[in-house]
Amino acid sequence: MRGANVAVLTGAGVSTDSGIPDYRGEGAPVRTPMTFQTFLASETARKRYWAGSHLGWRTFAAAAPNSGHRALADLEAHGVVPGIVTQNVDGLHRRAGSSHVVELHGGMDRVRCLTCGQHYARQAIADRLADLNPLVDLHAAIRPAPDGDVEVDDIESMAIPACTVCGGVLKPDVVFFGEFVPTDTFHAAASLVRGADTLLVAGSSLVVNSGIRLIELARRRRMPIIVVNRGVTKGDGRATVKIDGGTSETLTAMADALLR
Repeated sequence: MRGANVAVLTGAGVSTDSGIPDYRGEGAPVRTPMTFQTFLASETARKRYWAGSHLGWRTFAAAAPNSGHRALADLEAHGVVPGIVTQNVDGLHRRAGSSHVVELHGGMDRVRCLTCGQHYARQAIADRLADLNPLVDLHAAIRPAPDGDVEVDDIESMAIPACTVCGGVLKPDVVFFGEFVPTDTFHAAASLVRGADTLLVAGSSLVVNSGIRLIELARRRRMPIIVVNRGVTKGDGRATVKIDGGTSETLTAMADALLR
């Protein structure tokens, strides 16, 4: 990594020390996230999603960047890291100070109308949901999840806001299961990898196809690949170096060594 431009790909493991659970790490509960097709299919499904997402947003909004996020921001500020590709939707890289962040799966802090494309700040929609549903959390069993969702017991009385421009369906500006990463977003991520000398993967099990495509791009270009993750990943066989450890302490140690 010394003297190299290091592109970074991060996953949920980078944010676990900020209190946001991992999808697939050891001890993670088995979950069946709502698919995009289910979200579109019925208002009941959308009520269920927004009830959980409204409560789960509190976890995301309260989370703070950890030492791993800050280490990557320092490496970018000193010219070691040209940018970060992240599979996370928590926005913590941006809040840590990283300026070139490609969010493969979008950001939970934004909401988009599926009809007219109008964008909203997530907090503005959270405020509208709170006004419409002042008692919703009295019926909830709050169990945070990596995508800002929670389990909710009763959604029958849940009211969900519509787009104020066209009355269309609102959806967090994230890629649901059953959706594809937007083409221009993936091209931006691939361009970042192509322009680097080394690829560092941190906190991702690389189960999601978009991550594997990027690590395969690096392998075809004969770039050194460093994987930092607790446990096995699908990229271990392609890695030049595999570090089985926590991302916060490992990224901090890397930054300390490279920026001396």
